[in-house]
Amino acid sequence: MKAKKITSTLKSVLIGTTTLILILFLSSCTPRIPFNPSSVVPAAEGYVKIKTDKNLNYQIQINVSNLADVYRLKPRAYTYVAWIVTEQDSLKNIGGLITSNNLSVVLKTVSSFKPVQVMITAEEDAEVQNPMGEIVLTTEIF
Repeated sequence: MKAKKITSTLKSVLIGTTTLILILFLSSCTPRIPFNPSSVVPAAEGYVKIKTDKNLNYQIQINVSNLADVYRLKPRAYTYVAWIVTEQDSLKNIGGLITSNNLSVVLKTVSSFKPVQVMITAEEDAEVQNPMGEIVLTTEIF
């Protein structure tokens, strides 16, 4: 009788643990949204990850590699700027991008606006409110 009870309890614990691991695994798999190939910086490639946090804000992570030094672009720019297109079809500057020595960049930020597209432009100033420079990378609308 005790062996049956222990086996039943062990089975319940095993099912519960497996379920918990599966839920954690699936919730951590935020899809990657790739940037389209660029004619401005052909070697650049990257992706965006977006997930909703407990406050219903959007956590945005941008990863780009092989992003050429911004000073090499023609016309010359001084910084890369990341933008989101919102559901209301407005553009929001979500931050400047500074490349590292290996020409890669990671930007993590939070927005209360739901993004439907992400793009990166080459600008003269990271504080611009509207993109004026050339679009370097963009995602499809998602």
